[in-house]
Amino acid sequence: MSDKHPIIAVTGSSGAGTSTVKTAFEHIFFREQVSACFIGGDSYHRYNREEMRQEVKSALAEGRNLSHFGPEGNHFEQLEQLFRTYGEDGTGNRRFYIHDDAEAKAFKCESGTFTPWEPIPANTDLLFYEGLHGGVADGNINAARHPDLLIGVVPIVNLEWIQKIHRDTAERGYDAKDVTDNILRRMHDYVHYIAPQFSLTDINFQRVPTVDTSNPFIARDIPTADESFCVIRVRDPVKFGIDFPYLLTMMHNSFMSRRNSIVIPAGKMGLAIEIIFSPILENMMQKRRRLLRAR
Repeated sequence: MSDKHPIIAVTGSSGAGTSTVKTAFEHIFFREQVSACFIGGDSYHRYNREEMRQEVKSALAEGRNLSHFGPEGNHFEQLEQLFRTYGEDGTGNRRFYIHDDAEAKAFKCESGTFTPWEPIPANTDLLFYEGLHGGVADGNINAARHPDLLIGVVPIVNLEWIQKIHRDTAERGYDAKDVTDNILRRMHDYVHYIAPQFSLTDINFQRVPTVDTSNPFIARDIPTADESFCVIRVRDPVKFGIDFPYLLTMMHNSFMSRRNSIVIPAGKMGLAIEIIFSPILENMMQKRRRLLRAR
């Protein structure tokens, strides 16, 4: 953790909705004139798209487990190194994963590959990570100890699977059966490397649908925000000065389910992000500016 070079990490499984939280933070950064260094978790995968296909085939033939959720498929050590060096002096290296043809054109790289490693931009106000492993802890690797604010995005698992199936078939052209097989193949790593992060997060956002999602593999559509609640759990409300009574007055039909958990209509999630994180970010930037002036 670092007051001079703060880190915000948003972590969640594939299809969880971390990109939605990232977009909300981009709006806050723009309004507050914060210069952020953005890091995508996909860029710390160990293999490009074609290499991963071949490695998975080999692993299956040998009876081994390999997925983008676990250590064999990722550079956990390089991710923690980035968090550590950024917290120390605001430096580090990054690269980008090219998801589609549009990004391939912009970066002049092939889709499914990585750009070369490069130094991160100088003199940024904070580092913002969004991906699978912002709070990963595995043996000697402990990325979770570095972020000043660690956020989990965790829909209930059936909803998470529905969102992943719809995204991968509609946006990435995968067959529904292949996506289902991928979910099953990742389950061991999900249990051991994804789920444990959400016990380490400072704040979790969990969307819970109010419609039947009993069989996510045949769902025709994703439950809408109007068909869902969002449970927001704050591990230590005092640490970030979370004012639950104020949140209750600002969000109609919200209620407290536990002393550190508030339930809101899912359509109010964007508003909740603004209300909760704007003062936290302002406090981070005030501390940073005081330290910079004191040099």
